[in-house]
Amino acid sequence: MYIAVIDYNMGNIKSVANAFLSLGISIEVTCSPEVIMNASGVVLPGVGAFHDAVRNLKDLNLHNSIGKIIEQKKPFLGICIGMQVLFEYGTEGQICSGLGILKGSVEKIPSGVKIPHMGWNRLKIIKKDSRIFKDIKDAESFYFVHSYYAVPANSNIVSSTTEYGTELVSSVEAGNTFGLQFHPEKSSSCGLKILSNFADLAFKN
Repeated sequence: MYIAVIDYNMGNIKSVANAFLSLGISIEVTCSPEVIMNASGVVLPGVGAFHDAVRNLKDLNLHNSIGKIIEQKKPFLGICIGMQVLFEYGTEGQICSGLGILKGSVEKIPSGVKIPHMGWNRLKIIKKDSRIFKDIKDAESFYFVHSYYAVPANSNIVSSTTEYGTELVSSVEAGNTFGLQFHPEKSSSCGLKILSNFADLAFKN
């Protein structure tokens, strides 16, 4: 049993992999659809531009694997841009289609605050029974680096928010599909606890 960490040339893959390894969790860093499909759980990390991320996933034919994993209800975790590409479209530079797995868009953080939103900020946990936030207290701080944020069409999938000039969606949860705008791999013990919670879901699924 292992967790597949998808490598699609969007950076930050190594730090996510190292975080799982520090917890003693078996992983495979891969761009192989076969390895991804055989995993107990799948993580899509990454930093960078929305359109580049979508293009890279499609060039590697990984968008189909992601869709199948989610259809099979295997635990899936998108981190930062890996969460954003799950939505229908992004607005960075131009309108760009996403994977369309979750309904909604990715919009620029409203003006009036420093962009990018970078550094530690507190979460307001909306889903008190969220499995990925198990044993995480409300108002814990996590590390963010982003200029765009998800705007889900269905507010019921929002699992936490963060105040930054306005209320930003900082995580989503739909069945076994999870998305985090913040970086758990850079968020000290609380971030590692979230990765550990995800691994527990994957290996018990």
